[in-house]
Amino acid sequence: MYLIGSDIGTQGTKSVIVDESGNVICEASREYDVIKPKPNWAEQWPDPWVKAVFETIKEVVEKSKVPKKEIAGAAISGLFGGAGIPVDKNMEALYPCLIWMDRRAVKETEWVKENIPKEEIFGITGNYVDSYFGFPKMMWIKNNVPEVWKKIYKFVTPKDYVIYQLTGELAIDYSSAGNIGGLFDIRRLTWSDHMCKVLGIPKQYLPERIVKSSDIVGRVTAKAAPLCGLLEGTPIVAGGIDAPVAQLSAGALEEGEHVAMVGTSTCWGTVHDGSKLAFNLVSYPYVVYDTERIYTFGGSATTGALAKWFKEQFGESETVVAERINTSPFQLFDKEAEKIAPGSDGIVILPYFMGERSPIWDPFAKGVVFGLSLFHTRAHLYRALMEGAAYALRHNMEEGLKAGLKLNDECWIVGGVAKSNLWVKIFADITGFRMRQVASLVEAPFGDAFLAGLGTGVIGKPEVIKNWVRFKEAIEPNQEAKRTYDKYYEIFLELYNDTSSLMKKL
Repeated sequence: MYLIGSDIGTQGTKSVIVDESGNVICEASREYDVIKPKPNWAEQWPDPWVKAVFETIKEVVEKSKVPKKEIAGAAISGLFGGAGIPVDKNMEALYPCLIWMDRRAVKETEWVKENIPKEEIFGITGNYVDSYFGFPKMMWIKNNVPEVWKKIYKFVTPKDYVIYQLTGELAIDYSSAGNIGGLFDIRRLTWSDHMCKVLGIPKQYLPERIVKSSDIVGRVTAKAAPLCGLLEGTPIVAGGIDAPVAQLSAGALEEGEHVAMVGTSTCWGTVHDGSKLAFNLVSYPYVVYDTERIYTFGGSATTGALAKWFKEQFGESETVVAERINTSPFQLFDKEAEKIAPGSDGIVILPYFMGERSPIWDPFAKGVVFGLSLFHTRAHLYRALMEGAAYALRHNMEEGLKAGLKLNDECWIVGGVAKSNLWVKIFADITGFRMRQVASLVEAPFGDAFLAGLGTGVIGKPEVIKNWVRFKEAIEPNQEAKRTYDKYYEIFLELYNDTSSLMKKL
């Protein structure tokens, strides 16, 4: 039997088809854009997600030439959709989805901080408040577009909206519910009546059906079948938020195992029993052992987005050359950056180009280039951007250690940024953790395919994921480079502390 996994990312969707042993038969992807109508605003309509998932699933089915009756099922994960898509009773979108990257709900976040004791909200939900979470974004819609608020039937996550289009069934999995923050009781694993009341968000706006990530939500309808290339009746499994599904794709099941998913942003996380929750990180149920284990992660808002920004603003010639010689412009940037010494000859960059998530939770945070001189080149800047992203990863790891979370000496790394050996080396040297790249680099769609296998019974137990995953050779941290980076890391932390009040003024 064969299994399909599909992940709706911030800037693109990827689907894969695998066999029962986890061998990837083929994959397909589609790209789309984030709408940014104002600084720190980021929104998307759901139609591109639906189109991308349907098209990529259909493409892998056709390219693989696998008989459709041998496809046991599919699972779908997705970006954290923040507030989710506000829909009416016909499941039509009333307003764009305010995604994780959107930071407009500043006033709502401040209101929560001023009116709800942090011990109360953290004690119930395992999370505090920031405009990253979904519930302040919901409050923003209520306060700023009341005509939309009155018509809302449900808030639906990106992947659950697509699952509805495939099956006609509406549900939400535990990881997606927990990531909304504020409204989800992390101990009782259901919506909190108390928090819904104090935040002014009607409980009926939230999906009633909460399921495990490996549960079958529904089956492909007659209408959807020809559009997605699957047989009518094919089981569709719930999936989850992309970060923990990517964590699963690296084989992480036990306490101490930790994974960095480095794509547009970074989500670094670990799995534990929930007895220790880090106040400045994000916690919600894991996508396997959903009712027993917690996934805690730290997320910096920009990683691959920094490289993309650099390419678009300063990499016109590399883009042209790369196309001519059939390579990636990022590989050309890496070759230049490799020549620069650790520390970028005195440049430190704060990578807060879209505000910042954990552990500083500052929507006013800005990108800062510090230490620039006429001596420096574009290559220095590019390497310093890479280093800035790695300092942010270290900052989150230290927050987890401070809370008492156990972390093994080796960190597994997945995602598009992990294709850069230089960047992975910088991650190792700055954090001090051995970094091991997952060989396939398929990440979340691979984890989705595994969840589809669990849900349909093709795979018997979660431990089988260990047999699916293949790793490259580990990259050890260079201790001399680490000593250099330790000094720059202190400057990195001080630089934010010394400029944060100016950022807010700006």
